[in-house]
Amino acid sequence: MRELNIPITDEIIDGLNMGDMVLLSGKIYTARDAAHKKLADLIEVGKELPFDFAGQAVFYAGPSPAKPGKPIGSVGPTTAGRMDLYSPLLISKGLKVMIGKGLRRAEVVEAVVKHRGIYFAAIGGIAALMAKCVKSARLIAFEELGTEAIRELFVEKLPLVVAIDSRGRNLYESGKLKYQRPQQIT
Repeated sequence: MRELNIPITDEIIDGLNMGDMVLLSGKIYTARDAAHKKLADLIEVGKELPFDFAGQAVFYAGPSPAKPGKPIGSVGPTTAGRMDLYSPLLISKGLKVMIGKGLRRAEVVEAVVKHRGIYFAAIGGIAALMAKCVKSARLIAFEELGTEAIRELFVEKLPLVVAIDSRGRNLYESGKLKYQRPQQIT
């Protein structure tokens, strides 16, 4: 398992392969579909974005409110396909790293290859455990979106797998992920 720190360079991205397991540390940003639409709208009218995408990571998550003394509540991945309408534009503006779960459209894979990006899959269903990787959190944009507002998180050793590498190799389409039916209880 490889440990990586944000920001991530093109050289690091080029050295990652589909299926690689990583532990990611550093500053990442949460943003779901409502925030992606607002970011795309800002780009369309030429306004400044709330953070610089260069080498940064966006985690498709809407964290729950923090419990007293904690930086954040549960935080798990959202289905990435919900961001696919906006992702190629954001990637073209410098976004390098996306974190979510599930398949991506061909246009997103093409943008990842063209702009040397990467898509990490986070494990769904363990949001409470993932929250333990978050050391700090602060709201930075679109407060009106509630849990879908953009937050800056500082994470330590967030466990991820390379789902789509910079060459377009796709773990979800590789045949390496197999669905197995739960065994029948008799």
